Amino acid sequence: MSTDLKQAALDYHEFPKPGKISVELSKPAETAAQLALAYSPGVAEPVREIARDPANAYRYTGKGNLVAVISDGSAILGLGDLGPLASKPVMEGKALLFKRFAGIDSVDIEVNAESPQAFIDTVTRIADTFGGINLEDIKAPECFEIERVLIEQCDIPVFHDDQHGTAIVTAAGMLNALEIQGKTLHEAKIVCLGAGAAAVACMRLLVSLGAKKSNLYMIDRRGVIYPGREGLNQYKEEFLNDTGARTLTDALHGADVFVGLSGADLMSAEMLKVMAPRPIIFACSNPDPEIRPELAHATRDDIIIATGRSDYPNQVNNVLGFPFIFRGALDVRARRINEAMKIAAVESIRTLAKEPIPIEVLGAYNLAHLEFGREYIIPKPMDVRLLSRVSAAVAQAAVESGVARLPYPKHYPL
Repeated sequence: MSTDLKQAALDYHEFPKPGKISVELSKPAETAAQLALAYSPGVAEPVREIARDPANAYRYTGKGNLVAVISDGSAILGLGDLGPLASKPVMEGKALLFKRFAGIDSVDIEVNAESPQAFIDTVTRIADTFGGINLEDIKAPECFEIERVLIEQCDIPVFHDDQHGTAIVTAAGMLNALEIQGKTLHEAKIVCLGAGAAAVACMRLLVSLGAKKSNLYMIDRRGVIYPGREGLNQYKEEFLNDTGARTLTDALHGADVFVGLSGADLMSAEMLKVMAPRPIIFACSNPDPEIRPELAHATRDDIIIATGRSDYPNQVNNVLGFPFIFRGALDVRARRINEAMKIAAVESIRTLAKEPIPIEVLGAYNLAHLEFGREYIIPKPMDVRLLSRVSAAVAQAAVESGVARLPYPKHYPL
């Protein structure tokens, strides 16, 4: 990051007042009569109604449109375990995105927990305040158990976006890229560099969508994950591959897909050369991808490449998913975000990329033309259609899978 950009980022967060979010009033409070309704004595009436029926909290408070963004700061972006307070700018940023893209009120909560169980206990005790919980920047493998237990113990959606948001957006782009390259998910050989939360969730979702586990090669710092290898946990063991491949280069021979969720510059031009014809590269390490698009394109002219960066085509960005997934879940008061809802989000996102692009979206990115193809496999984050399309698909899936407590909203598209 340049010196100028670093200072611009710091100034953005500090001025005109520190932080990125604030609280605003949703009711008038200008007169004595209004204050009497807002607090004493009027506030006693909704208190009684909620005590009589807890579901009334959705009628008389902001619970139904309020999501908590919660972290312990153990895996902040690509910066590592810097502690809960250091994660606050990221959590505020996530809250900003919820409001900006889906109109969802959001607050950030940074938990200084001495153990995963302490974190779980803290979140469980405050969960009733919210309509949903977005977990963020929690290291693997602890994040898997934390999310699993919280889903069981909370009666509201709990969603670890580093896992599922990444997986949903990756899968949507991947299915479109495979289609363009004339390949299928069922037959594709997929190499995943990285074995953390995002990698495990991505591979799990691809399997749900039709990928064969025998065609998946997951690689961590010690190399390919295979039966009997040391240093495996139960989550990595889901992706054992009984293969002679031991290194990334070994695994990439004849591979159709590379998914990088690891670190900068870990894929060389020589590695790219050994992949199958018409390969697909998802180099998603941020801010620096596993292989630079310039190098990838200079090495082969038959590739599709996506990164996590906004300054290249095909940005894999979680903002394409999580605001609208929560919007759909909240609008039908879903108890959880299940596999059917995730797959509905995937299909909605990938379908939108095939439709004509509104002139407003082109203008936002200073583009004269853009259409479905190698340079456009996934919608742009500023595409306002995401709100109605993805939210509606998720809400419908929630209703059909039985986790919704409200019917499909009348104002949603049919």
